Amino acid sequence: MNHRAAGLLLHPTSLPGRFGAGDLGPEADHFLDWAAAAGQSWWQILPLGPPDGSSPYSCLSAFAGNPLLISPQLLLELGWLSAEDLDSVPDFPTDQVDFDRVTPWKLDLLRRSWARFQERADDPARQRLQDFHQQAWSWLDDWSLFAALRQRHDRRGWWDWPQALKQREKSALDDARREEADEIHFHCYVQWLFFEQWQRVKTEANRRGIGILGDVPIYVSWNSAEVWAHPHLFKLDDQGHPLAVAGCPPDDYTEDGQRWGNPLYRWDRMAEDGYRWWIARMSAALALCDRLRLDHFRGFAGYWSVPAEDDTAAGGHWIDGPGLALFDALREALGDLPLIAEDLGVITPDVEALRRDTGLPGIKVLQFAFDVPESIHLPHNFKPASVVYTGTHDSDTTLGWYRSLEPATQRRVEHYAGTDPQQVADAFVRVAYTSVAELAMVPVQDILSLGSEGRMNLPGTVDGNWIWRLESERLDGEHAARLRLLVEVSGRLPLSAAEKPENP
Repeated sequence: MNHRAAGLLLHPTSLPGRFGAGDLGPEADHFLDWAAAAGQSWWQILPLGPPDGSSPYSCLSAFAGNPLLISPQLLLELGWLSAEDLDSVPDFPTDQVDFDRVTPWKLDLLRRSWARFQERADDPARQRLQDFHQQAWSWLDDWSLFAALRQRHDRRGWWDWPQALKQREKSALDDARREEADEIHFHCYVQWLFFEQWQRVKTEANRRGIGILGDVPIYVSWNSAEVWAHPHLFKLDDQGHPLAVAGCPPDDYTEDGQRWGNPLYRWDRMAEDGYRWWIARMSAALALCDRLRLDHFRGFAGYWSVPAEDDTAAGGHWIDGPGLALFDALREALGDLPLIAEDLGVITPDVEALRRDTGLPGIKVLQFAFDVPESIHLPHNFKPASVVYTGTHDSDTTLGWYRSLEPATQRRVEHYAGTDPQQVADAFVRVAYTSVAELAMVPVQDILSLGSEGRMNLPGTVDGNWIWRLESERLDGEHAARLRLLVEVSGRLPLSAAEKPENP
């Protein structure tokens, strides 16, 4: 980042629309129009992979895209869905995503689209699909076969498949490719649709002067195509079960720590081939986004290893991560790394040293600023090379958080932000914007001053997460005008709209 800027956090599934979940169609364009009018430079999203359930941080692939985000409206315009297909859309709720209903409905719709594509697509469209397959084969072949076999085996985890498929015996895989050829072709088609539609959205964002800030989780899901296809890169036994899993240690908020359950990397084996898998993963992510938030950055310095048989994370221990060697390999292969280090959690001197050595900006969260005296999250302690958030996808909305505080802490917040209880979310946006941090990011829920009903995720719980949606017309011209004025007075206008500095 070389100039002050502002952005919004909103996952695409949270966009409005009548198809049960936000998608990459016209509503994405409307949001970008509003963001541009509000003087925003960045749109931050959560991971774009196909979730194993509802969480974008628990995906079936680190490379594939989420079919739920494919726009039916754009398929109708291409002639690959009919008007009749969209006349019978179920009466989905507009304020949340009902994943159990939307996901099977969307997959059925995509199968109908695939049938019409096979019947009606012209030669240029067929050529684009073929070109996509050739360009993405390094991960697409594994993903499409994995998705087909998962369907065949009632969506069970790959470790419960027949031994020959679990162990990826060549003859078994060859047989499966022949037997599941139609299903494999369908999943290749779905991925092509996703990537075509996503690139359209990214182009529209960039045309408006808005960059896409993506999110790369450090770990991948055990139930993913990557772990199935590359088991030697993970700490697994000979039956594919993890020997140890990821998590974080006990702290003031979680007595037993957090047991995330992701298999841990064999960093020694990754180092042997120059971190080729990580280079491929980051290259693919950077093709979709202009900048990336690197989740759980501290895990690259040292990570919490939990015995797989343990029910909690309390019995884990620290192990050294790959450190600077990984980032040197990434930079040598990919050039400058437009990354942001999510350096929250238990931050030790080795983590701080790694962030400094990589030259990556770190993250500050205003909601964390009042836990201890002179917190590093208080704006008067910021350094310019940082990204400030009012709150994150894992925290409550600012208003919901404020309402949960003890009265004494509420008074501290009011005095620091110069606000009253009714205006605390607006005040936090102003505090973030007027701080020295080069980038200020705000969840859309805080622009709307929503309470806890707007919360996206409550860590450590399963039900009711990732479902929040922005209802149509909630973000209006008044919101945009107020935000743009704040962008202007805090020096965060996009370079395309502001006077460019004399010495950039």
